[in-house]
Amino acid sequence: MQNKILVIDDNQDVIKALKLLFLLNDIDCDGATSPEQGLDMLNSQAYDLVIQDMNFSQDTTSGAEGQTLYQAIRSLNPDLPIILLTAWANLETAVALIKDGAADYLEKPWREEKLLKSVNQLLEIYRLEKAQFQQQTQARNRANKLAEQFDLVGLIYADPAMLNLLEIATQVAHSDAPVLITGPNGAGKEKIAEVIVANSAYRSNAFIKVNAGALPADLIEAELFGVVGGAYTGATKSRIGRFEAADGGTLFLDEIGNLPLSGQQKLLRVLQTGEFEPVGSSQTKKVNVRVLSATNANLSNAIAQGTFREDLYYRLNMIELKLPALMERPDDIIPLANHFIEDNKQLSSGAVNALKRHTWPGNVRELQNVIGRAQLLAKSDLIEASDLGLKTKPANSATNTELSAQDIQNALSSHQGNVTHAAKSLGLSRQAMYRRMDKFGIAR
Repeated sequence: MQNKILVIDDNQDVIKALKLLFLLNDIDCDGATSPEQGLDMLNSQAYDLVIQDMNFSQDTTSGAEGQTLYQAIRSLNPDLPIILLTAWANLETAVALIKDGAADYLEKPWREEKLLKSVNQLLEIYRLEKAQFQQQTQARNRANKLAEQFDLVGLIYADPAMLNLLEIATQVAHSDAPVLITGPNGAGKEKIAEVIVANSAYRSNAFIKVNAGALPADLIEAELFGVVGGAYTGATKSRIGRFEAADGGTLFLDEIGNLPLSGQQKLLRVLQTGEFEPVGSSQTKKVNVRVLSATNANLSNAIAQGTFREDLYYRLNMIELKLPALMERPDDIIPLANHFIEDNKQLSSGAVNALKRHTWPGNVRELQNVIGRAQLLAKSDLIEASDLGLKTKPANSATNTELSAQDIQNALSSHQGNVTHAAKSLGLSRQAMYRRMDKFGIAR
């Protein structure tokens, strides 16, 4: 779509000259000879940039008319880029309006090369900002629709990466298919499991959680499948296992990658047939359980090393939900931090910046601990950056390690092509992100 500029200047020759200049550079341009006409045109048509004169009366050189017009345009569209054009160099006026948000300030007669460069840069920035705003609006609409249709069990999120994940999680929740949730420790895998259960046919039935990584290897089978009294030393009485306790409901197996091979074999049988035998018993029991599992381990590597069964992996992995680390969903950081803060405290701007810069190797769990500690150390209701106790190094090793084309592509894919969010996740500015995209030939 062709860009469109509005020039507001009482000199017809100026309008004609700029129209010709922009026509030769494939930019559509309209002209208005008074502030009133210009405002009427802005009310009735969409423009991507305004070039406005600062003085409209022959005996006026103060720039006051231009300031009034500028403020009127701002009230109509706060984001529209505006270039100020005047024959009278007034640095004080220029500084004031630039601080207020004017995009550029050029003197008459203008240098065509400089004007075109400024115009093209501003048009590109405005195009990107409009696209980003549209994406954010679409994401908000999707998030609102999701919240209306499903129970998100109080999950706090704002990042597009989490929105994408939740849309898939709620979509598969109604089925009986096993779901494998992968992601780093502390990222919130159990919370995703709760969302699935809350929107499943099993939501009113038992929801049993087992941390396989916290159980001694010799007790895992007894915990999962039950044990008959006297089956081994210490087993003084019979007790049911987690599968039997979850019969008719859902069993969540966290840290599934730590399950020993013997337990994996029995788990595979349960998933295939719904049948198992308690430890020390030859009696077969049958259950109907929906299994959700989670791991921070790379199960493909575990299969290659012979520590995890490939057939079990495919049974668990009918649907895989990949939960990003907290730094891969940067828009979640501040909403989560505010959620963890008590009602009578708030974050200072310095604290907000420090939270955004941190790498969060411990993910959401680390963030919760940091906020809890800061609330205890804060000397007032305002939490300062110093209260957080975070190191001040850059948020991502991108400053120390050269990013590959795949790194850039992965970040863009995770954020549905949103350059701003992808750049944040890599610890880059938007401009630095564009430079790397150009370097690797990645389309904008």
